[in-house]
Amino acid sequence: MSTLLTISPKDIIHSIKLSCQLPDLVEAIATQKIIADTALEAGITVTEEELQQEGDRLRFAKKLVKAADTLAWLKKHHLSVDDFEELVHNDLLSKKLANHLFADKVEPFFYQNKLNYVAAVTYEIIFDDRDVALELFYALQEGEVSFQEIAREYIINPEIRRAGGYQGIRRRAEFRPEIAAPVFAATPPEVLKPIATPKGVYLIWVEEIIQPELDERLRSNILQELFSDWLKQQIEKQEILIYLEDDTNFQPLQPLTQSV
Repeated sequence: MSTLLTISPKDIIHSIKLSCQLPDLVEAIATQKIIADTALEAGITVTEEELQQEGDRLRFAKKLVKAADTLAWLKKHHLSVDDFEELVHNDLLSKKLANHLFADKVEPFFYQNKLNYVAAVTYEIIFDDRDVALELFYALQEGEVSFQEIAREYIINPEIRRAGGYQGIRRRAEFRPEIAAPVFAATPPEVLKPIATPKGVYLIWVEEIIQPELDERLRSNILQELFSDWLKQQIEKQEILIYLEDDTNFQPLQPLTQSV
């Protein structure tokens, strides 16, 4: 026979504190307040039609095809229909504010920082011994062995080994600094001379350098970057006081951030 387990709001708050999630939660609340206040000042609103479209998009993204699926999801997250509408409203308001503040700044930012968006397709093998890496590099130069053959012999991770050391498409910031410079100076396809790092000696095959284009996906990413940076700056300007309920009253805690 099952027993009833009761969890109170106080239990939830206490658990959030012990799990060290309170700073993230406070930042999320502060962020939403800043968005709402700034949108109000700018006269940004959300129409019923926009709310319906965004709600449909969100349900599609979460694979909530049937009404029963949506109700089950709401129940799982302890949300009412009104809560769901508020969630959708907040998401849409955030997007509209980001667009209002930074839509005309995306293109200039892209061209000013274009080098940061250049990407490279690479394959990597990491060695402990530089001499071994050099020997194999020269063997590659002479055509005595292929990069894939070296990868099959020296890569331990089975998934990376099967992929021949493939690292995907990465931008400059995703490489170690000592690796980024030679990678983006390469003339693909090119195997780079072994590069020593604290992690090991890298033997890298640069398959392709991809020049960036300001497509819709990148435009959206830059817009979100600019908006996120702006939000962080706004939060840093705030003095945030937290009030947590105890048995008798609310006790103020010290600000998480100080006014600047």
